[in-house]
Amino acid sequence: MLAGDQCFAIVAGNGRGLVGHALVTLRPTIYFDGPLAVLDELYVQPALRGRSVGSALVNCLLQELALRGSLELHINVDEDDTATRRFYERHGSANNFQGSGWRMLLYYQQLPPTK
Repeated sequence: MLAGDQCFAIVAGNGRGLVGHALVTLRPTIYFDGPLAVLDELYVQPALRGRSVGSALVNCLLQELALRGSLELHINVDEDDTATRRFYERHGSANNFQGSGWRMLLYYQQLPPTK
């Protein structure tokens, strides 16, 4: 995925190795010029959570998205994962359109494998 221009990763290290990463995919959209971004994964080693590693990754990816001309970032979070929802809300994300009560929902459908 990373070999193309539709995906990028941000990594965090501590001098002894990688401790976290963010993986983002980009796609064209009809709503604005520039790509729509999807945060596919944000991971920080469990022992280092709560030490601003995740915040640093989010800040870096938002800067990268600005450089790439993206105007929108989508993040899927389970409704009962309140800690993760609070984390993203602290970084400016919301599950509704600004100024409205309309909640954003993700619908899921698993497709059968092709032969």
